Amino acid sequence: MPATRARRAVERFLRIEALSGVVLLVAAAAALLWPNSPAAAGYEQFWHATLKIGLGDYVLSRPLHFWIDDGLMTVFFLVVGLEIRREMHDGALSTLPLAVLPLAAAAGGVLIPALLYLSFNPDAPLRDGWAVPTATDIAFAVGVLALLGRAIPSNVRVLLLALAIIDDIAAVLIIAFFYTSGFNLNGLLAGAVGVVVVLILQRWKVTSAWAYVLPGAVLWFGFLHTGAHPALAGVMLGLMTPVRMSAASGTADAPSQRVQRALHPWVAYGVMPLFALANAGVTLDGGSLAGADTRTVMMGVMLGLLVGKPLGILAFTWLVVRLGWGRLPPGVSWAGVLLIGLLGGIGFTMAIFIANLAFDSESLLKAAKAGIMLASALAGVVGLLFGFACARRARAGG
Repeated sequence: MPATRARRAVERFLRIEALSGVVLLVAAAAALLWPNSPAAAGYEQFWHATLKIGLGDYVLSRPLHFWIDDGLMTVFFLVVGLEIRREMHDGALSTLPLAVLPLAAAAGGVLIPALLYLSFNPDAPLRDGWAVPTATDIAFAVGVLALLGRAIPSNVRVLLLALAIIDDIAAVLIIAFFYTSGFNLNGLLAGAVGVVVVLILQRWKVTSAWAYVLPGAVLWFGFLHTGAHPALAGVMLGLMTPVRMSAASGTADAPSQRVQRALHPWVAYGVMPLFALANAGVTLDGGSLAGADTRTVMMGVMLGLLVGKPLGILAFTWLVVRLGWGRLPPGVSWAGVLLIGLLGGIGFTMAIFIANLAFDSESLLKAAKAGIMLASALAGVVGLLFGFACARRARAGG
């Protein structure tokens, strides 16, 4: 049954994300300790070591940091694209009545934090970070929710997952439209060749994932040379992956399910922690955060995540329900919506990714990362305490 398969896919996704949150936390802690230890000099040297990758005469020589942020994160975005595709096919985004509530909640969770950030940072280049506090980290948010146990209704988890996925869609669109330089025609043509080859392979019902590696690489190089972030190639490939079963595949699973099942653990336990280790390092000497600009950037990010996220999610959800355009899912109370809003303030992975694109200044980037780390930690603690209070009240009432 499609409904059963969809439910099992969601449950599996949530289990992996919950455990991934723990691994991500360990990586984030290591990233903070390393640049603030006696071995601090090695942190920057290691991630900026040059790594060459190429085929024949074409060799791309870039720092290790680039290969993580622009290379491995493509696989992360591929899994994001696959999950978006699945949700649009048979999940929380498959029909308008199902999608209205999480769409509204996510819109509030993007708009209010962005406006709050801009109220502190209206001038360039500080305002370029307006999108940093708009993102939610699925792994951390689901991980915190998992600590609360079965006392939290399952529909709260599903609503949080749907909201976080829509947040990812918003982040992808924001990166594509606001953090992309001018398009290069040659790169665009190369990317188009990659897309055409993928479509031809699908038309020929080629089911081996390895057959798509080369056209996927062509698409990635095309994105790299257009001026768009190359990791977005992963989203495009994910959205293009078929969600219907093929008789030629000899399996009961659709291609999107097989690819996601194969890649998701690698992304959750490998790519995301490695990204955190390479990007979450902030020197806590206070000197780099002492300027007025750095303080307002850090404050804007923190308030955007800690205040803007829950306020926007709760307010927009209430408005949709009040207008009769949607209703809360069974078992989800307004306390549950507030809990989702609090956990939505855990930005981390996608927020750091956007911060890297938003700021060229090292001091502003450090300030944004410090704001993300502090806000995410506080949002997690406040969400956990509030969740325990909700669970205790539910047990007492039951």
